[in-house]
Amino acid sequence: MESKTIGIAALVLVLIALLFAWGRAGTNATSASVQGAPGVASTAQSALVVDNTVYDFGTISMKDGLVYAEFAVKNPTADDLVVAAVSTSCMCTTAFIVESDGGLKGPFGMFGMGYIPPANEVIKPSESRIVRVVYDPNAHGPAGVGRINRFVTLTDKEGGTLPLEIKALVTP
Repeated sequence: MESKTIGIAALVLVLIALLFAWGRAGTNATSASVQGAPGVASTAQSALVVDNTVYDFGTISMKDGLVYAEFAVKNPTADDLVVAAVSTSCMCTTAFIVESDGGLKGPFGMFGMGYIPPANEVIKPSESRIVRVVYDPNAHGPAGVGRINRFVTLTDKEGGTLPLEIKALVTP
């Protein structure tokens, strides 16, 4: 009877190890499928430009809920630029692309934390798009008070990146 219990326990441990390995392989394949995503080395800077890469909310209160900032991202080149991916540095932050027709594309979040749709947003020469960044000061609960810095990274089709940053002092 004791050897049967040990055999079942060993089988359960092997199954758990296989599930972990399978889940890990799926996550790495998803992340690596987009240039500039975690797991893919990219030090190239995107040709996209923005007037200010940092937005400081100042002091915000958890009780007031979500806050958002908007960044005007421009294509200064003579060619179409494609924003292939948008990612955030934390699950408390999401981003959207405001399309030229006023629609929203997204939400884009943190790689490895659920499905993130491809952006595939074409920005024609001299055009711009608004990147709307939404921060939830309640996402980390009471431990989330204090100074925060969160990042949103736009990755173009060639693998170049444009980092955007939001800052705040979160109070209860």
